Amino acid sequence: MSNRRRRALSAILAALTTVTGAVLAAPPAQAATAPEAPDFPAAFAYSQFVDPNATPPGANDWTCRPGADHPRAVVLVHGTWENRYDNFARLSPSLKRDGYCVFALNYGEDPTSVFGLNPAFKGTGDIRRSAQELAAFVDRLTAATGTSEVDVVGHSQGGLMPREYLRHGGAAKVHTLVTLGATHHGTTLSGIATLAGELGLLPYTDVLLGKAAGQQVRGSEFLTDLNAGGDTVPGVRYLVIATRYDEVTTPYESTFLTGEAVRNVTLQDGCEIDLSDHLSMSYSPRAIGYVKQGLDPAAPEPPCVPHLPVF
Repeated sequence: MSNRRRRALSAILAALTTVTGAVLAAPPAQAATAPEAPDFPAAFAYSQFVDPNATPPGANDWTCRPGADHPRAVVLVHGTWENRYDNFARLSPSLKRDGYCVFALNYGEDPTSVFGLNPAFKGTGDIRRSAQELAAFVDRLTAATGTSEVDVVGHSQGGLMPREYLRHGGAAKVHTLVTLGATHHGTTLSGIATLAGELGLLPYTDVLLGKAAGQQVRGSEFLTDLNAGGDTVPGVRYLVIATRYDEVTTPYESTFLTGEAVRNVTLQDGCEIDLSDHLSMSYSPRAIGYVKQGLDPAAPEPPCVPHLPVF
């Protein structure tokens, strides 16, 4: 290589080093108001490349006070490797427009796993500890709004983890739990988790995927303990929303709960054109309609419109 080319290459490398260092040193870009997203891929891209800690539009107005029509604030709880924005960038503003006080938290951040190193991938830590984070958030919320109860809406782990909270004091503060594709009875992850168990790979789940992932595998110690006393606790209403095309919570029927005050629904019952999978279901107009009906039984029947899966 000629000296001229060496000098040119050195200059390019030096420039790249300077730019890379500046990007790594700079804080994440912050948006004054995160936009409403039409689907999960758009919201995922925003949280990955713009702001991993974005708040979904309509959420976390700490001056909001529940009114007579909607007397309880709604707490949105994201799933594993998701965050409050990419999970709820459509549901949150829809609830806000209907007059709800909406709040959303990020929880379960744990950089000890490979997936946990990504700042946009939250919900990776121990589910028991995450339930304590939810408890603290609800305590802060009820104190701020002057109310005694909240409603909780959770996707995937975000539907399962609140049940741990309910069993350890949360039942007194939660009126209704609405879940979407929740891993209530564990998952085979379309057979992947079952195969990993047979191959002896599950002990490495914590390091690779985060402790919460292993806790949601069917037959885990955490799930055995959680479900030992039954699926529900007295005094709480439950709406469980499933999709036949769920490729994460498998089989999809494992999301259903048994007990008093439980309603289990499947998006495709009476609406075959809703093709929502695990990631897209929180953006489904039909699922959003069911969420609203779970929060308010007088809400209109959910619409039946086409909705596509992410995968």
